[in-house]
Amino acid sequence: MISLEAVERVFQVGEQQVHALADLDLEVGAGEYVSIMGPSGSGKSTLLNIVGLLDRPTSGSYRLDGRDVTSLRDEEQARVRREKVGFVFQFFHLVPRLTALGNVELPMLLAGIDAPERRRRAHELLTAYGLSERMHHRPDQLSGGQRQRVAIARATVMRPLVLLADEPTGNLDRAAGHDVVEILEKLRDQGATLIVVTHDPDLGKRAHRRIRMVDGRIASDQAVNP
Repeated sequence: MISLEAVERVFQVGEQQVHALADLDLEVGAGEYVSIMGPSGSGKSTLLNIVGLLDRPTSGSYRLDGRDVTSLRDEEQARVRREKVGFVFQFFHLVPRLTALGNVELPMLLAGIDAPERRRRAHELLTAYGLSERMHHRPDQLSGGQRQRVAIARATVMRPLVLLADEPTGNLDRAAGHDVVEILEKLRDQGATLIVVTHDPDLGKRAHRRIRMVDGRIASDQAVNP
């Protein structure tokens, strides 16, 4: 499903080169539940951005679902990302002027799906996530937990193979965070590959495979029987 080989990501900061990822190899199979932990600056989010096709490695190769996506043109990368990857962010990244329904419809609009089908699928997901009474509200009219559920609906409405979550509970209280984790884990149970970056040790321990990163490298990679 996901295969990274000898991946490096170097950023130029002034006159200094920062190696966010250093000669990193990673294989993740279909349907796995993986957590990625480590101190700030260890490369966790950089790795997730490369896996999610939001960034490109400086060197090395990346294969997604059997296809080398390393050097695809921007337009083709965007298409692959839209069709195969769902991304849930700590800060939601919803479009402020759109309603919950409009936010969930947006990926389908970009994919050219017709309006009735967009509305049906968005309505169905928001209802399933307990937002049937809030789907016509804008993000600033929703609680943090509701916004994150909208973000998850937007991330999964295209039925991606891979679901990436970067600190998905970081801005939520414990109860809302628990609800969000349950939704993500249910999606994994339905067949999605789930990769979660987190500083929360309790969330990290829920995964069946736990990766710890230090200085842009994988320091440990532990599989745990579910």
